[in-house]
Amino acid sequence: MAKMESSLKNMILSLTLISLSASALLAGGYVLTKEPIDKAAQDKKNNAIKEVLPKGDITIEEAVEIKLEGYEDAFVIYPAKQGDKLVGCAIETYDNNGYGGKIKTMVGLDAEGKVINYSILEMNETPGLGAKATDWFKEKGDIRGKNPSDASFKVTKDGGEIDAITASTITSRAFIASITKAYEAFVKYQEQ
Repeated sequence: MAKMESSLKNMILSLTLISLSASALLAGGYVLTKEPIDKAAQDKKNNAIKEVLPKGDITIEEAVEIKLEGYEDAFVIYPAKQGDKLVGCAIETYDNNGYGGKIKTMVGLDAEGKVINYSILEMNETPGLGAKATDWFKEKGDIRGKNPSDASFKVTKDGGEIDAITASTITSRAFIASITKAYEAFVKYQEQ
């Protein structure tokens, strides 16, 4: 194969072909991985809903979106009923003020608004520190059985009763704020 002459026209042609090839490969990779990634995210959400709701013979109703003032994204509520009686709700909640940004959580509240359980859906917190939130608030700073409307539903540094993750107060505050916002969405849902 003959070597191409080094000219502006040939350089532009070469760079264009390389850019088009790289773009085609990236687009192909996106198309191939989009569906499995979306399915995995939906499966994680469905498992989280089951994990945070009361056990037993319950029916999960159609999701309801609730907007709260000052929050850009809606909070998604999955009501759970036993017959006609509301036994709890799984609420997809979030807070943007974590150390690593957004913390997205699925929290289960019973009919009185007490925390049943929670599952972290997405976060970018520091491994070994803020990432401990996945279990910390079930073990050391257990929030289950507590009502987020209580004045003491804050970390101890802020005058509350919940132990923050050691060396991760910002993450702890953001997590607790996401649960509190879920409770506000739950109250707004019940008023409808």
